[in-house]
Amino acid sequence: MNYLAHIYLSQGRKLVEIGNFAADSIKGKDFSRFPLEMQKGILLHRKIDYYTDSHPIVYKSAHRLFDEFRHYSTVIVDIFYDHFLAKNWKNYSAIPLDAYVQEFYSSLKRNHDILPKRVQRFYPIMMEYNWLLSYAKIEGIEHILFQMNSRVKGRTQLDKSVNSLRENYAKYEEEFIAFFEELQAFSKEELYQIDIGTV
Repeated sequence: MNYLAHIYLSQGRKLVEIGNFAADSIKGKDFSRFPLEMQKGILLHRKIDYYTDSHPIVYKSAHRLFDEFRHYSTVIVDIFYDHFLAKNWKNYSAIPLDAYVQEFYSSLKRNHDILPKRVQRFYPIMMEYNWLLSYAKIEGIEHILFQMNSRVKGRTQLDKSVNSLRENYAKYEEEFIAFFEELQAFSKEELYQIDIGTV
């Protein structure tokens, strides 16, 4: 899953959100330098990623993209699913998306000093262009995917995947809704297991 889903699946716990958000910038198994709640978010992020990447519904979405985008297909699906989470936000939270996003940005600023250096560098850009809120519109994720083209060094044009989204919109949305219901239950249970120290 992408940023918005990882934050949302942290059960409203601020440092778990921070760890879940920042986890891709934290390598290895030793992250004891971070506060305990943030460590829990890092662990939860990794469990969410493993669960997502091995789930048959996600595979179904990614398969639709595979011929053109190959191993980037699951990355694209992560972003598509964040779009559907943002679009259908009222079904998942009583807090309006814009208020939820602004509170998370404020939390990042409050916790700036404990963030990995890479996250310290990029989150101001994320805030400036309001990536999390922009996911609610197809044009927003198209722009995000266009920006990601530089990271794949011209091997493919990730933003062109939006054509598949437009053509198969109802199918992707149906797959997201079915998968996300399962992912919410999984994440809640995994965070509980992390809390009681069984993982």
